[in-house]
Amino acid sequence: MKSTRIRCWLPLLLMCWGLLGACASLPDVQDLSAKVTPAATTSKLNKRWPTAAQEEAATGQPLIAGNKVTLLFDGPQTLSEMLKAIAGARNNINFETYIFDQDELGLKFADALIEKQQQGVTVNILYDSVGTIGVPAEFFKRMRDAGIRLIEFNPVNPAKVGGDDWKLNNRDHRKVLIVDGKVAFTGGINISATYAKSSLFRSGSKPTDKSQVGWRDTHVKIEGPAVRAMQWLFVRQWMGQDKLELPEAEYFPTPVIAGDKAVRVLGSEPGGQFEIYKAYALAIQEAQKSIHITAAYFVPDRQTVDALIAAAKRGVDVKIVLPGVSDSGLVFYAGHAFYDDLLAAGVHIYQLKLAVLHAKTAVIDGTWSTVGSTNIDMRSFLHNSEVNVIVMGTAFGGEMERAFQEDIRDSTPITLEQWRDRSVFQRMKEWTARLMNYWL
Repeated sequence: MKSTRIRCWLPLLLMCWGLLGACASLPDVQDLSAKVTPAATTSKLNKRWPTAAQEEAATGQPLIAGNKVTLLFDGPQTLSEMLKAIAGARNNINFETYIFDQDELGLKFADALIEKQQQGVTVNILYDSVGTIGVPAEFFKRMRDAGIRLIEFNPVNPAKVGGDDWKLNNRDHRKVLIVDGKVAFTGGINISATYAKSSLFRSGSKPTDKSQVGWRDTHVKIEGPAVRAMQWLFVRQWMGQDKLELPEAEYFPTPVIAGDKAVRVLGSEPGGQFEIYKAYALAIQEAQKSIHITAAYFVPDRQTVDALIAAAKRGVDVKIVLPGVSDSGLVFYAGHAFYDDLLAAGVHIYQLKLAVLHAKTAVIDGTWSTVGSTNIDMRSFLHNSEVNVIVMGTAFGGEMERAFQEDIRDSTPITLEQWRDRSVFQRMKEWTARLMNYWL
């Protein structure tokens, strides 16, 4: 796809732009639990999980009880659920996405959203300018002409911005759909034909050619009071662009208890409080038994690497599933920078076979789980608007663990001996990519 090919060059463009300004930096999160002081609370949720109050103090966001959270895997299942929710909309649809391609799948979503707008449902769309850089303007114009409100987030073209507000390096990487303020979706899945096929996750089929296989990704569907927090993040992002007034609609209906899951909704943005980064840091530092991470783009900062190494050395089972093939060669090779340190410390690294891995998930001690749009890299933590949900409890944690173990079975383990025996040519590609890892 043309837009995909163009997006592959964006790291170089962003790097050149970033060189013109000062580099941002991550906060010091070493021994984070000792640096945060939980407020005195009688919350049953904070009492139930030892680190819940610390995480609330670190992120400023509470756990929200009474939710139903459904795990969704890969494009076909997730996109089908999203289209079903859109079809059932009665009052409003808020949709925020990094990629919205003009292909068969994108046209299907556009048609569904136009139909709801014509039925009287209020439809608002935020799409990222870089993520949609190769998409014809006519694609979005057709939706505008139908009455849908659309905002292009941080336009690449400075003429569309004016003044000193052009911030090319800051992107909206969130993937959020909220319907009637009652159901919300988030995770790693964009609107692109890339997701039209399944990765054959949980399939008995054994493909021999990657052309038969779609991308491996994870999304969640949330129902219950936590949807209000998702809606608030969308409203803030929309208003922050200062382009269009958000039209009147019933965005915040009276919340209804939908299940028994406790959820923390975390949104991060450039120049913000690093909520998602802090939550990851605290969870890794406090892990007692296991840290199981699935990371599409893994270019960690030194603090994250040191925390994973410290966890492995204190006996925590640290396993990371990473891509064996990738849609971004630069990120793929830059992510190899810390393999040697991690493997030597006892961290287990696996590379997923055949399918391109795009999921961004973690489950720690079987009770702390997160799914969202955030990659473990400098770009996500410093320069992107991201959203992750944290779900507490062993029931959801067990689902996450089972999915993780199935990914392990579809992956190849990387040993320290094997890693140190890699070719000089591969080492050169890694070294070159590492020079750019701040902007990837």
